Amino acid sequence: MTTFARLGVPRDLTDTLARVGVTTPFPIQAAALPDAMSGRDLCGRAPTGSGKTLTFSIPLALRATAASAHRPTALVLVPTRELAAQVADVLEPLARARGRSVATFYGGTKIARDQRRLRSGVDIAIACPGRLADLVQRRDVHLGEVRTVVLDEADRMADMGFLPEVTRLLDRTADDRQTLLFSATLDGDVDVLVRRYQRDPARHATPSEGDERGDVRHFFWSAVKSERIEIARDIVRTIAPAIVFTRTKHGADRLTRQLNRQGVRAAAIHGNRSQNQRERALADLTRGEVAALVATDVAARGIHVDNVGVVLHYDPPGTDKDYVHRSGRTGRAGADGVVVTLVTPDTSADVRSMQRKLAMREQIETSDLRDLRDPSAGQRDGGPEPGPAPSRRASGRSQPTARSDGRGSQSRNGGAGRDGQRRRGGQRRSPNARGRSNARGDQRRTHTS
Repeated sequence: MTTFARLGVPRDLTDTLARVGVTTPFPIQAAALPDAMSGRDLCGRAPTGSGKTLTFSIPLALRATAASAHRPTALVLVPTRELAAQVADVLEPLARARGRSVATFYGGTKIARDQRRLRSGVDIAIACPGRLADLVQRRDVHLGEVRTVVLDEADRMADMGFLPEVTRLLDRTADDRQTLLFSATLDGDVDVLVRRYQRDPARHATPSEGDERGDVRHFFWSAVKSERIEIARDIVRTIAPAIVFTRTKHGADRLTRQLNRQGVRAAAIHGNRSQNQRERALADLTRGEVAALVATDVAARGIHVDNVGVVLHYDPPGTDKDYVHRSGRTGRAGADGVVVTLVTPDTSADVRSMQRKLAMREQIETSDLRDLRDPSAGQRDGGPEPGPAPSRRASGRSQPTARSDGRGSQSRNGGAGRDGQRRRGGQRRSPNARGRSNARGDQRRTHTS
């Protein structure tokens, strides 16, 4: 059996991992760690849930050197502040074992705090491009001593328009740096980063994302706008925890209020919420204090909550890529999941176009809660099911089968680690296991990829 020790991870770091119950590497870790620890550039095609965070955290802890004031020696660039905070959860125990400091830098916090920390010296900086660019412009940080760079979720940074800022930041780092790039896709703008900033990178990919995916069923239900709140309420009462996606921040706030009035405990998360509000909402979902997290696409990548029972596209996503990113919040670490898209008359054409691009059956059905509990119903990940479409029962919504307090069949964090990392002996806990693990390394309080 492959272990971290056999991969060449030093004893102090394997002991740190063992203390939080992480002993068996994921495939991407087993494949990529030897190259990453040797100092070679690395290009990893690794989707969320693959274990990539620990894949770059170990070499960062090993290779980062002591920094002087304002001059970090290692840098992690991430697209969102949630991801920055969550990468720190994995990296800090490993860095601490090596006597290295870690700090996060992102918007929505007081810049004076960042300035104080940089004056004291930060060995490994985890940053969003915008805030780091502000600090560079203010001359609070200089990147010329950075010799290890990680680009995490590079495709998401491209989607969010960050690549011009990313390239300007990379141009300020040391010429002899090691660059580790991780992305769910490696085409388009991400390929430009690979060709421009990496030298003969080792290339690794997870053998199959499906190996870690459970049985995920997809439903596309017709709905007039006035009915959507009732349908959403009944879905969350039937299956929870839920992540519900809306198109706008205002829409997320409005839907959250409506669900709470309907007796479904919900919390909103989007760009206008403060960092404390966002973290509290995620923690409440994890603890089962709310049944639904209502989010804009800020939560579609980089935030990973174990055992999400259903993803509900209250507003259909704008693109097929957004559909994949949003829907990937369920069915993680081998757990089963459900994805429901509510299709109004004005969105049906766009949804059918998206179904074609995803090689899914072009089918929009009448809502029926019984289908959510029927293992034979719905379309599976990877395209349409063979054979004719299943026949529909009588139209209309059935009554919810879960508790009426809006918390549904809430499942707490079962201890499958961040990225679904295996625990002692390579075993995962049951997805329905109760209680929170107290582990921090590569584990989920709120997971990163």
